[in-house]
Amino acid sequence: MSQSLVFCGTPRFAVPTLEALVHAGFPVRLVVTQPDKPRGRGLVLTPSPVKQSALSLNLPVTQPESIKNNDEFRSQLSAIQPDAIIVVGYGRIIPQWMIDLPRLGNINLHASLLPKYRGAAPIQWAVARGETMTGVTTMRIDAGLDTGDILLQKEMPIAATDTTETLAPALAAIGANLIVETLRGLQAGRLEARPQDDAQATLAPILTKEDGRIDFRLSAQEIRNRMRGFQPWPGVFTTFRGKNLHVWDAALAQRSLVPGDLLAEGDHLFIGCGEGGLEVLEVHLEGKKRMAARDFVHGYRPQTGEKLGS
Repeated sequence: MSQSLVFCGTPRFAVPTLEALVHAGFPVRLVVTQPDKPRGRGLVLTPSPVKQSALSLNLPVTQPESIKNNDEFRSQLSAIQPDAIIVVGYGRIIPQWMIDLPRLGNINLHASLLPKYRGAAPIQWAVARGETMTGVTTMRIDAGLDTGDILLQKEMPIAATDTTETLAPALAAIGANLIVETLRGLQAGRLEARPQDDAQATLAPILTKEDGRIDFRLSAQEIRNRMRGFQPWPGVFTTFRGKNLHVWDAALAQRSLVPGDLLAEGDHLFIGCGEGGLEVLEVHLEGKKRMAARDFVHGYRPQTGEKLGS
């Protein structure tokens, strides 16, 4: 078993991997995570989920502001002489000196079947683009963006009802087991890394607010996929009577309407898309609480033919 590991991670997605390593008996000598961030209305400094987990496991934690040219941090890691550095959603580019440090390399858990969905938001984009299969990959980090050699992969289907919020914990769980399996395989000398096929690569760039703006020229299925993928942020949104309108839930509907046009039928509300239509189920109008479509219809009485997004 490896004599020393360093674990680098920040979000909730990384917590199962840290816990799995400890429970499997791997000695984690240091946990590296992002500095505490102000959160909530009171902007209270809040530790990352990984820091909270590390403290509960009685593991030492460091939170450098930067790592590339940080001599103190470099000395700290060099003194540990880790056999491997495990990186899961840390949120910093790993510098070359850190890549070169451990004998087994920097092992990254990535939430896609690389080379598909390289980048910061692989789960979100896989759902948003209507994929029916995803998974996790362990790979050796190199100087590129998720371009390192693949060690192991595990597939997982995406259900039609899955959102990023339902898929991420499931991928985190199977990814935690895959990291343990990867380390054991490397130590036993039975894992052979294989290069990625760059010709098959797709990108999953970090999300922006504008990614959530609904383009009603897209098909109803495409819009609903983006709705599922972009939860909890940025969601999908448009404008209604000059105010932002988030559409939190909608179902596919057989309605032939002009893209962006509304149709109110009793308690039901439909929107026209480039192909097919959507029945709105839950919305959030700027300045108001989230509400069911029927409450929105009765409260605002949208007119048939009234247009969204203009």
